[in-house]
Amino acid sequence: MQHKLIQSVGVAWTILYALFVIWIYATEPRSFKEVATGAQVMAGTYEVDREKFEEGLSLFHAEQFRAARDDWARADPEQRDALTQFYIAYAFYREGWGRVYSDDALFRQGLEAVNRSINLSQNERLRVDDPDLQMHTPAELKAELEQGLERSVDDLNPLKVFRERK
Repeated sequence: MQHKLIQSVGVAWTILYALFVIWIYATEPRSFKEVATGAQVMAGTYEVDREKFEEGLSLFHAEQFRAARDDWARADPEQRDALTQFYIAYAFYREGWGRVYSDDALFRQGLEAVNRSINLSQNERLRVDDPDLQMHTPAELKAELEQGLERSVDDLNPLKVFRERK
């Protein structure tokens, strides 16, 4: 009887170890901190670093968009928070927006971030009540980014110089 118990425990540990090795290869963490973060995501206990998020938010309001995105990337390393991804996309929009033309590379990165935000907030409608923003939902931001990437005759309109940034 005890022999069967030892065999069963051995088989269970072997299966758990094999699953752990497969998970390590699949996630390719570069440090033990990334292993811990990945374990939090799998366990459903992943949370954004609120201190880093608030630092990024204050930098965003001071129009230091790159620094804000860096702080938000450190606050949400697994890119699992819809609100953080929304603000990252908004920072790409604000930095890439121009009176004459928009920076397509920044707008594309913003579009990727806003798509992540939309995918993460599918069950709950994300609405950001920040008075500094003119667009409060990921859908509005996505439409603005897509419009900035389109090429049309309206791009040649000289009155475009007087438009306002959102």
